[in-house]
Parts: sequence; C-alpha cells; structure tokens
Amino acid sequence: MKVHITFDIEVWCDGWTQLDERFPAAFRRYCYGESAAGQYALPKTIEIMQRHDLQGVFFVEPLFSARFGAQWLETIVRLIQHGGQDVQLHLHPEWTDEIRPALIGDVSRKRQHLTHYSAQEQATLIGHGQRLLEAAKGAPVTVFRAGSFAANADTYRALQQIGISLDSSLNSTYDYSLGTIQDVRRFSSRRVIEGVEVYPVTVMSDGFGRMRSAQVNGCAFAEMRDALLTAQRAGVERFVIVSHNFDMLRQDSTQPDWAVVRRFEALCRFLADRDDLFEVEPFPTAPTGLPERIEARPSVGPLPTAQRWIEQAMRRVVAR
Repeated sequence: MKVHITFDIEVWCDGWTQLDERFPAAFRRYCYGESAAGQYALPKTIEIMQRHDLQGVFFVEPLFSARFGAQWLETIVRLIQHGGQDVQLHLHPEWTDEIRPALIGDVSRKRQHLTHYSAQEQATLIGHGQRLLEAAKGAPVTVFRAGSFAANADTYRALQQIGISLDSSLNSTYDYSLGTIQDVRRFSSRRVIEGVEVYPVTVMSDGFGRMRSAQVNGCAFAEMRDALLTAQRAGVERFVIVSHNFDMLRQDSTQPDWAVVRRFEALCRFLADRDDLFEVEPFPTAPTGLPERIEARPSVGPLPTAQRWIEQAMRRVVAR
C-alpha cells in the first residue's frame, strides 16, 4: 500500500493587525520552532523523516510571501528541499486582501475559504500561488491542496484551467463544497473531479465509531498503526496522512508537544520497519488514468482510541 505523509506548511501572525511587527516572530515559530530542546517545527520534522529514510509531501502556502516578500518563501522551500522532501502547493486565501496590488477585484473583506470565491477568482489566486512557489522551488507544481480542505467543483475547474491535474484537498470529515461535489462525506478513495485526479485524506472509523481523519496530532500512534494495517489488509490503494509544520509545538508556544513528537517518531519508525507492507512516497507527477476505486474505510478498535483520550487528557494537564 502506498502511504503519503503530507504536511500543510503555513505562517500565521495570530491576528490581522500589526502584521509587520508580528511577522518576524511568527515566521521563526512556524518555520523553526526554536526552543531549548531544539527546533521542533520544520527542522525536526525533516530530520525525523530523513532519519527513517522517508519522503513526504510538503504543501507550502505561498500567498503570505506576496505580503512580506519572496525571500521568506524561499527560506522555507530551501529548507524542505535540502531535506530531500517534495514541495507542492497549498493555499489559504485569507491573505488575499492583504496583498497589494490586489490580485482580484473584490478585496473589501476577508473571505476565509476558496469556496467563497468564484471559479475565475480561484483560478487567479491559485495561479498566483503557483507562480510564487514555482519561482521558489525552481520546478513545476503538480499537486494542490486547498486550505482547510475547502474545495468545491469550481476549485477543480480552476485547477484544470491553470494546468494542475492532481489534488489532495478533500477530507470527508469536512464538506465545504456546498453540494457541488457529490458524496464528499462518503468517499475515501481516488476519484476524478472536473478532470482532476483527487487523492482524499484518509478517514478512519475510530474505536467508538466516529469518523476521524488520519492526522498526526489528532490520532494516537496505536490508532494510526491499526488503521494502516487494516487498510493494507483490505487492499486499500493509498493512505494519505496529514500533519502541519506546527503540530509538534505546544499551542501558542515554541516548546515541543512531547506527546505529538512521540506519535510522529513512532509512526515514522513503524512505516520504515514495515517497508514490506508500505511504500512511503510522494504523489504521482501526473494522473494515473486508472479507473476510480471504491474502498472500505480503515477502522481501529476501542483500546487505541481510549489511549488517545488518555494522552489528550495528559496533554491538557501539562499545558496548564
């Protein structure tokens, strides 16, 4: 079974006022995560991946650099590329009204999700992000992920228009498509939408029957392990895992969140040790052209989910 470990790489300033004053510290946190224990944002993430000889997909959000300058985006991309990892395109349109000159006509208010924009506006924004990221990485963008998993049919029309034919925006625990994509909450495997081949985030049924996306900071390692094994035994084609550049940091801090660090270390070690079952790799560089598949959702037992509840309770105690 092919496994895609994906990361959404973003920079935020904890609000939209005093951006110039807040940005340098925000960049240091989201890019490096400097602490007495080490740099637990991108550097530690990449170091763990390299140590286990794994290659992930780093979906980098570039619109922030249209506000602050290309050098910041280049720093992030170089760090990822020097670690031997794949760089692809992520987009949070919240930056749109902060950019001058304006990229689209209506920038009078902040619109959070791509689904709040028309198909042509989406094509303009995604196309601008594509150009920014390709200039920084020195290679074409081939895969896209919308911020907050907020994609609709217009998103795929926009991607087709600008020449991106692979996507990993959809997550069936979310649905921002406003009815424009059929059965978003039910599908879990590769499909084609408006000519774009889509690899959705894997969603599992946890030990108490709740749907949960395969997200590093939201699942116990035992849940992720059992979901991977049940998926592989069921013949699932691809398993898509999500994380972020800030997941190994405590909230509003640069201190490591040791529970998430241990989860990520254990996940990478497990995947490396079981290379007889799992191939960890980037997405294809072009559509496979294979027919769509209908696959069962992976599931886990109650014990791993109970373990997550205990871990989460302990994290809250430590955070105090």
